Amino acid sequence: MTRKERYEGIVAWFHEHVPVAQSELDFADPYQLIVAVVLSAQCTDKRVNMVTPELFRHYPTVEKMAAADVEDIRELIRSVSYPNSKAQHLKGLAEKLVSDFGGVVPGTVEELMTLPGVGRKTANVVASIVFDEPVIAVDTHVYRVSRRLGLSRGKTPYDVERDLEKNIPVEHRAVSHHWLILHGRYTCTARAPHCDCCGIREWCAWFDRNAKG
Repeated sequence: MTRKERYEGIVAWFHEHVPVAQSELDFADPYQLIVAVVLSAQCTDKRVNMVTPELFRHYPTVEKMAAADVEDIRELIRSVSYPNSKAQHLKGLAEKLVSDFGGVVPGTVEELMTLPGVGRKTANVVASIVFDEPVIAVDTHVYRVSRRLGLSRGKTPYDVERDLEKNIPVEHRAVSHHWLILHGRYTCTARAPHCDCCGIREWCAWFDRNAKG
């Protein structure tokens, strides 16, 4: 099977069977999304969703977050991973949004990556969800699933991102992040992929090598 055939089969299956896929983070606007994504690094979406309602009750706007005390932010997010550094990042990105962007979350990956705590993955998530940019965020799930399926042999998340964006049509790129992350979270899990209930296993390189027969 060629890589082109693999991509076509997987994208077609997801498009037919999972036409709607979206983030499992709860958010109401770009500000809430970027905060939630920063908090989600090495932390479950479920945990983040438990923390953000109270956080946004205290800091409903970028301006209020920018004016907050780091220790107060840390106390509100203490149950997520790395609360000390994340509190500093949230304070810093809010300050930069106010000083450099008029309190508005910018719409390009390049601008987003100038914010404290915002790397390429976070920037791509925000750009694709909020601004419909044709980019694909590669987190640990997307990285693992893409390599396991045979969609990429990239050694870094950026290499995988380039392979995915090169081979997935523009109109499917934004949703593809969610297809792959949800597939990795619930079906193609890290330790023991559930190949018996996987709808795309006929295009999967790992299944072809290891699980057939």
